[in-house]
Amino acid sequence: MDINHFEYGWITPALSYALSVLGSLLGLTCAVRVREAKNAAQRAWWLMLAAWAIGGTAIWSMHFMAMLGFSVVGQQIRYDVALTAVSAIIAVVAVGIGLFITALGRPSIVKILVGGVFAGVGVAGMHYTGMAAMRVDADIQYESLRVGLSIAIAVVAATVAFWLAVNVRGALAIVASALVMGVAVNGMHFTGMSAMSAHEHPTPGDPSGATASNLLVPIILAVILVAIALIYAVLAAPNEEDRAGLAYMDSRIADRMNAPAPEPPPSPHGLAARRTNFPTSTRRQ
Repeated sequence: MDINHFEYGWITPALSYALSVLGSLLGLTCAVRVREAKNAAQRAWWLMLAAWAIGGTAIWSMHFMAMLGFSVVGQQIRYDVALTAVSAIIAVVAVGIGLFITALGRPSIVKILVGGVFAGVGVAGMHYTGMAAMRVDADIQYESLRVGLSIAIAVVAATVAFWLAVNVRGALAIVASALVMGVAVNGMHFTGMSAMSAHEHPTPGDPSGATASNLLVPIILAVILVAIALIYAVLAAPNEEDRAGLAYMDSRIADRMNAPAPEPPPSPHGLAARRTNFPTSTRRQ
């Protein structure tokens, strides 16, 4: 059976790339805040937000958006809602655990590699769980070589993402890194999709489940709400420059409070009394 990965042309891959870049941008920004955090509670909070941004938006939302352009010619596609939700949870949890392994404590190459392997395998698991949630009246098979390649890409992409998360600083570097991460995430997805083939069932049936359009509205709303919440959290929390400015203002206020009070100017009555009592040393003859 013929498979079409781009039923709507360039629209779905462009939107999926935009989602992956947006999620990567927010995730890397949260990762910078992890390094600036002053205590373990703040670091855990920013790591959780980074996991939601990268795992939920950059990876899972990108996956579902790209799937909107997927079709099996002549077949209706439905989705198991529960299994689709499980795939989203897998993505967020895998990335979250990988980030905690990598970023808590002093970062090291070993921790980055361990976290990248864990998250990469989890992301690949998310992809194939999401594909298992697809219901179509066809026999779906995968080419093992390309499946292995997609898993390898996921591991490399996650490892590079975690290295960027603990090293990148500056707005331009974060934007450039997010663009690269978007390419890696989409590359993993479409490599995995290219491994798939569909064969007609001997006994046709009608698949059950939700259509992609049924899931599209709640997913888009969830992505928008999560993105707004993440942007608000980043903008509302003070960064290193804000804290430096506040410290400078506090020091100036403290210096003024500790400075000795200036002597008050003499009153006019005091000046008159001084002139009256001023001793004369000579008399005019």
